[in-house]
Amino acid sequence: MPHEASTVRPIDKPNRVKERPPFECIALLLQGGGALGAYQGGVYQALAEANVLPDWIAGISIGAINSAIIAGNAPEQRVEKLRTFWETVTTSNHVDIKPYISGDLAHGMINQFYAALSMTQGVSGFFKPRVPVPWFHPPGSTGATSFFDTSALKSTLERLVDFDRINNDGMRFSVGAVNVRSGNFVYFDNTRYKIGPEHVIASGALPPGFPPVEIEGEFYWDGGLVSNTPLDWVLCSDQKKDTLAFQVDLWSATGDIPREMSQVMTRQKEIQYSSRTRAGTDRFREMQKRRYAVANLLDKIPDELKTLPDVELLKPVAVRKVYNIVELIYHSHGYEGDFKDYEFSRTSMEDHWRAGYFDTVRTLRHEYILKRPTNGESVQTFDLSRDGSG
Repeated sequence: MPHEASTVRPIDKPNRVKERPPFECIALLLQGGGALGAYQGGVYQALAEANVLPDWIAGISIGAINSAIIAGNAPEQRVEKLRTFWETVTTSNHVDIKPYISGDLAHGMINQFYAALSMTQGVSGFFKPRVPVPWFHPPGSTGATSFFDTSALKSTLERLVDFDRINNDGMRFSVGAVNVRSGNFVYFDNTRYKIGPEHVIASGALPPGFPPVEIEGEFYWDGGLVSNTPLDWVLCSDQKKDTLAFQVDLWSATGDIPREMSQVMTRQKEIQYSSRTRAGTDRFREMQKRRYAVANLLDKIPDELKTLPDVELLKPVAVRKVYNIVELIYHSHGYEGDFKDYEFSRTSMEDHWRAGYFDTVRTLRHEYILKRPTNGESVQTFDLSRDGSG
């Protein structure tokens, strides 16, 4: 099947960047959101066509799966492998009631049908319902703690991802999960761990649907239970570098007041899983101002005082680095409903992929996002995707 986004007119494609943007690190940060994750595939395709390739990729849940496919393949194969994954896990639409019911009602009914199909029949290459249901499995078994079996996902990852490349290629890779016993958030980072399929599956093991994943004697659930974005992990890393970060969110923090119960459930998920990127970057901006202030202060300290223990303690804090954070946020349609994260129809996947692609194309038209801050700010945040003027 031809790549949908690759058939756009040349004028709609992103301008190819001739030189690497002047940052020490280009980071791609992928949030969780189930079936909505095809949006991230479109984002990556546009970035790749523009020659803006990440040095560090970090993800949560479905973002972890997309991250593994990107990091675990050569640059020229990444979009193809992402497409293979999303075509594997989505169902071709055989039922089309649009000729009989027009507008959002038709979309909603079709989407709800395919969401129900995912829950009752499972998703190819991803998960299938447990038979019998958990209450008929012995306590303590995997079957007793989840409604779906995700063993197919391991085979899919092993087929599409070269884990030797993740561990040896040089691109930094991070996926977040939650330790079930302690409740602590953990990042499986290839600078500390030898990454395998289990680390990626653990990041997306959302209970009670999916079972916890055992790693080194501990059990882990989906990182989205604590934080659905790896933004803090990248920005607050010990590895301080000038950073251009593309933060790809699948849930919008802002939305309308619900008018009915289905809208209440949708809005609840959006608030629960949204990254609230702006609030996080505001806090980070204040931290950076203090770092600059400490650096300026240390420059003025006489040489004879620079070896004092208090000064040595402050030196790691005194960092003059700059950060451009580019937000790409999927804004769902009203007809998608609260089941949009487990509605795996091919039509919806194509819509999400296309939205991510064109949001990124519009954003990349503003070349200043790729330039170091010159206005005295060490942290700049951009949200340009919706209308290109943000």
